[in-house]
Amino acid sequence: MLLPLAVASLPAWAQPTLRETVVTANRVGSRADELVSDVTVIGRDQIEASTARTLAELLARNAGLQMAANGGLGKQSSVFIRGTEDRHTILLVDGVRVGSATAGIPSWDGIPVEMIERIEILKGPASALYGSDGVGGVVQIFTRKGREGFHPFASLTAGTYGHATGAAGLTGGQGGLGYTLSVQRTREHGFSATNPREPFGNFNPDDDPFEQNAVNGSLQYDLGRGWTVDAGALYSDGITWIDDGPGFDSRSAIRALAAHAGVKGRPTANWQTSLRVNQGEDTSNSIVASFPGAFKTAQTEWVWQNDIGTPLGVVLAGLEHRVQRVSGSVDYTVKQRTINAVFAGISGDSGPHSWQVNLRRDDNSQFGGATTGFAGYGYRITPAWRASASYGTSFVAPSFNQLYFPDFGNPDLQPEKGRNYDLALTWAQDGHQVQLVRFDNRIRGFMTNTTLPQNIPHARIDGWTLGYTGAFGRLALRGSLDLLDPRNEGDGTQLPRRAKEQVTAGADWTQGAWTFGGKVLAAGERFDDAANANRLAGYATIDLYADWQLARDWSLQAKVNNLADREYETALGYNQAGRAFYLTLRWQPK
Repeated sequence: MLLPLAVASLPAWAQPTLRETVVTANRVGSRADELVSDVTVIGRDQIEASTARTLAELLARNAGLQMAANGGLGKQSSVFIRGTEDRHTILLVDGVRVGSATAGIPSWDGIPVEMIERIEILKGPASALYGSDGVGGVVQIFTRKGREGFHPFASLTAGTYGHATGAAGLTGGQGGLGYTLSVQRTREHGFSATNPREPFGNFNPDDDPFEQNAVNGSLQYDLGRGWTVDAGALYSDGITWIDDGPGFDSRSAIRALAAHAGVKGRPTANWQTSLRVNQGEDTSNSIVASFPGAFKTAQTEWVWQNDIGTPLGVVLAGLEHRVQRVSGSVDYTVKQRTINAVFAGISGDSGPHSWQVNLRRDDNSQFGGATTGFAGYGYRITPAWRASASYGTSFVAPSFNQLYFPDFGNPDLQPEKGRNYDLALTWAQDGHQVQLVRFDNRIRGFMTNTTLPQNIPHARIDGWTLGYTGAFGRLALRGSLDLLDPRNEGDGTQLPRRAKEQVTAGADWTQGAWTFGGKVLAAGERFDDAANANRLAGYATIDLYADWQLARDWSLQAKVNNLADREYETALGYNQAGRAFYLTLRWQPK
């Protein structure tokens, strides 16, 4: 009861100031302070000020998110939204699903941070909007887009572990044409991904490098009379070295593609329609390994969406057709599945009231039909205080590995089905915001691993998140407290690799041409396995940075990560980076 009492003691003074438009929460766009869902937005300025080196690290420094990683840069990472599984999150890049249908997880390590313009994080059930896997939420990446004028940019970063990153590009536009093109190259000598605690005998004390090339491009053209066409693609191609046993220098090629093309327009003043084709690909190919293997997922998706303005709000209606194909060195019994879906909803606001209702039907060629829904309501109690509540259902189809991988898969697995409720209380005034969220996620047929994947009757993940953002003059502050109880309800064990407690805190201070900042992340202990036999100790890290505006178009940034050089693990037997220094020079003409 202490958390509700603490928030209730805050004063209510004036109008909230959070008026940013968010599209991921309802697919049509709404002001952030009128949403019934819990959404976090990370802008380009925040990305540049962050000390995170990877997308997973960047996400884990926000309320309600945690991460685990099998080593350093380019190694497999997991992101947990509100304690749900990594496979319970949908990753979108400009609306394109990016992930592995064999492993059943998003491709976090294929997305270069320097290519990202903005991130929207939807926390809570999203299957009624996006289909399978949306139990914990959605992370949508927006890459840089064209805008009027000519705007080049470039950056160079050098740091510990032989790190070097170079990026350059331009965005521009004239008349009805907009365009962007950017490239990036990253290399790092790295450190040993494993230590002697690694449970499968893969420990090798050598350094494990990573290198990656990436390119992003897009075009938009205004056809006139409210119609536009656009196309774009983000492609990354990397090689990561992995520990594969004493003296064995293994490495794997990892590639990701998110491409799209579409047309959007207004047949009438109140009706906007769009047709898109999306192509997402995820590839992992062992170049040298004790057990060579190649895995490729290709997802082709057609989406027809209609947004219709009515007196009760914006009505959403659409159709989706998605084909998942897997290929490579494993001879899966089934190599393709098709998902057809129809979705509809309405979202709107009037006076102090706001609402959202969604319904979706997915027809999976392997598992038949699944119907999911979402309903939420928000009420502004006073100009500064707002309460909201929502209820949603979700489902997750098993991955191809879980079903068919030789000596591992279980073809009898059935989809998970979940139901979740959220209650939120928000106070916002004069640039300050405090939000308290209570969530409860119950999953039936939860898929877990013992010797083979199996459905267990019930898992439950419930808890609280308390977050604050605000500023006092030149000083900006933020912080969050997450309290989770992720458990197997059958035997009471804690779900793996998630801490029950996590605290984040950050501060930034600006004086003239200088900005100084710091971030603290503290996570409680966790377990590495479903049986809770292998305990991972809690840890805390401190990151600092200083940014100097050298001239109108030039800035220099220095960062130190893990200031105390803390040794810790987020996965048993896998190391995280120690103290590391980075220096970044940026050129961005104003």
